[in-house]
Amino acid sequence: MSLLGSLFSRKPKEPDYPPVTDFSSVVTDIHSHLIPGIDDGVKSIEESIEMIKGFASLGYKHLVTTPHIMSDYYKNTPEIIRAGLETVRAAVKAEGIDITIDAAAEYYLDEFFLKKVQDEKVMCIGENHLLFEISYINPPDNLLGIIFEINVHKYKPLLAHPERYNFWFDKFDEYKRLKDSGALFQLNVNSLTGYYGAQSKKTAERLIDEDMVDFIGSDLHGQRHLEGLQKVVNEKYFWKLMAKGVKNAGLIR
Repeated sequence: MSLLGSLFSRKPKEPDYPPVTDFSSVVTDIHSHLIPGIDDGVKSIEESIEMIKGFASLGYKHLVTTPHIMSDYYKNTPEIIRAGLETVRAAVKAEGIDITIDAAAEYYLDEFFLKKVQDEKVMCIGENHLLFEISYINPPDNLLGIIFEINVHKYKPLLAHPERYNFWFDKFDEYKRLKDSGALFQLNVNSLTGYYGAQSKKTAERLIDEDMVDFIGSDLHGQRHLEGLQKVVNEKYFWKLMAKGVKNAGLIR
């Protein structure tokens, strides 16, 4: 190959992204488990307050905590979640923490999920973003149909941590099909540190490269995830994602 040909065949150099030191530009975390004792998240109000103080120190101003709703395991209801939210809010106020907190839910896509959607008995992030997760073992056969149903009922389907579903690691076109069907993607930001494994990190990075990440979330359950958030600000792909932008800040009411 000639020198001229070699020059034209080189991959363009990726720009240097400016360092980002905290989450102040993100403003809102939309995925966490901060209501004590109702799922696999924090166990006590003291732990909840410790985690919320950690969010505030990282630059967050608003939290939407999202307890699990799973028909066969975490049988939470909007009433249970709202009661827990008021307990957390009271503790935040008593501690004088400069942060606001709301609640939605992280729905597991089980046999009862669509009935909740059809009955409009779901808790959304913001006005109508419906956070849901699927099995880690295999995707549901009717996933595209379910996304269609969510859209029909005027909710915005928001798939939690798509980078963690290992059955799609070698089938990236499946992510494109989901996006084309109207799904939004919420990346677990700790994936960028390799917290969930090398393949999840690689997939997260490709989703960023392909401009397929709509929102980020901490998916915080406890101290281990808070420590991950403190590390992720050193990751180049976090800086890259911040340069591209996410939609979290727009969800503040």
